[in-house]
Amino acid sequence: MAESAELPGALRALAAQHMAADSAHDLAHLDRVWINCRRIAAGEGKGDLRLLAAGAYLHDLVNLPKSSPDRAGASRLAAQAAAPLLPPLGYDAAEIEAIGHIIEAHSFSAQIEPETTEAEILRDADRLDALGAIGIARNFAVAGQTGQALYHPEDPFATARALDDSRHALDHWRLKLLSLADGLRTETARQIAAERVRLMQCFLDQLAEDIGQVCPPDWRAAPTLF
Repeated sequence: MAESAELPGALRALAAQHMAADSAHDLAHLDRVWINCRRIAAGEGKGDLRLLAAGAYLHDLVNLPKSSPDRAGASRLAAQAAAPLLPPLGYDAAEIEAIGHIIEAHSFSAQIEPETTEAEILRDADRLDALGAIGIARNFAVAGQTGQALYHPEDPFATARALDDSRHALDHWRLKLLSLADGLRTETARQIAAERVRLMQCFLDQLAEDIGQVCPPDWRAAPTLF
């Protein structure tokens, strides 16, 4: 059995061995999610770090592309893939079941409501990594990997066209990123998100200025976030 202090490293090694990484879902992403988990748990004064470590490092064992028809089921597949890896690290059956739910409920696409403190924390921790400076970097890294344009050259802010984040990276902000903080479950995560979204709004304003545009009002995060 791995000692408690050794668990994150052991879990990280499993992820390195079994996860199919891409530019936005790699070991660095898992490290940041684990950092976020610890920060949220400390801020909330609750959360089992043993369960959270497993969730943080194994939640993306199965990572399907956006275009996959099975995308919404990726978190369930990841939970299934994680289960046989946990007993050698000393996790018992009840813990493995709890970790399965933590992993299943983290996904935006799966639309599974978190039923435990740890599931709420992991979901918030993962979503925080899509916000702020790192969220901006990940968004455009994926765009480069998948061949998307940064923005629509004639209508960057989709004032007269349908949004399409399969073709334009900036559209993903309006479709998902700018409203992502609305669904955060913990107060600690909401406080962190507020700062990160402010940075993103500043980036949007500067981007708009750089390309001779004005960022539209409907590209603003909800005022209640601040």
